[in-house]
Amino acid sequence: MPDPVTSRQRRALRLGWQFLQPYRKQMLLALLALVVTAGITLSMGQGIRLLVDQGFMTGSAHQLNQTLGLFMLLVVALAVGTFSRFYLVSWIGERCVADIRRAVFDHLIGLHPGFFEDNRSSEIQSRLTADTTLLQSVIGSSLSMFLRNALMVLGGVVLLFITNPKLTSIVVLALPLVLAPILLFGRRVRSLSRQSQDRVADVGSYVAETLGQIKTVQAYNHQPLDRERFAETVEAASTVARRRIAQRAWLITLVIVLVLGAVGVMLWVGGMDVIAGRISAGELAAFVFYSLIVGSAFGTLSEVIGELQRAAGAAG
Repeated sequence: MPDPVTSRQRRALRLGWQFLQPYRKQMLLALLALVVTAGITLSMGQGIRLLVDQGFMTGSAHQLNQTLGLFMLLVVALAVGTFSRFYLVSWIGERCVADIRRAVFDHLIGLHPGFFEDNRSSEIQSRLTADTTLLQSVIGSSLSMFLRNALMVLGGVVLLFITNPKLTSIVVLALPLVLAPILLFGRRVRSLSRQSQDRVADVGSYVAETLGQIKTVQAYNHQPLDRERFAETVEAASTVARRRIAQRAWLITLVIVLVLGAVGVMLWVGGMDVIAGRISAGELAAFVFYSLIVGSAFGTLSEVIGELQRAAGAAG
């Protein structure tokens, strides 16, 4: 029997792809900008290596000007590429969510009246607004960040091996230690995210019901009881949200400690190699740059995975 969460996620992905298909051209341009910006960011490590070895170490002002000019050219190209990627991805997110809202509304008004007796209209309204806003955030931001950082991790590890295989082995040994907490806490975050969205929907639903019948509430002097019940509903939502935040915070903390701990060990080994003359200062600088790129990309991936899991609940 398939896992119901997994099957729901698959359905959500298929549905999401249907809404993305009309914007294939924009998606390809955004993907191109994403690949180019990731490539430029990774090439900056070689720029740093040249800057140190051929600029600072040679003592030549001409060499320094050339390498620094190349570095600044990469910075400008990165800025242009990032603008293009951000604009296109955000635009696709806004368009898709507008289409989803229209499709959901068109579907709702054609349903049998019995559906609205079993499901509160205020909860449906909350889903239509809050959950689609979450989807917009994911399509327009988190998905792009996930792809970009996945590319940075893959490209960064390849360049680390090219730069120095010995030091790379230290970083690679740390990767399984980073993946373990992501897998462990990721499942808990996904479950708590679904619960959190349900509790937020309950809050919105209670407000809508109470304000919709405010004359009846006031006529029967029901305000104290409603205040008490609403406070309980808000607290339930807050408790689940706190548990979800705690799990994500632990996830991010573990990733940072493990990744930067590995970078610290690598810096010590690399520093000893520079002192012994086995590698140049530029190679170590490039290696540190790539290590930080891979480390920060892994940290961002752990955060984005949490957002994508929240989106799976919203899409469902």
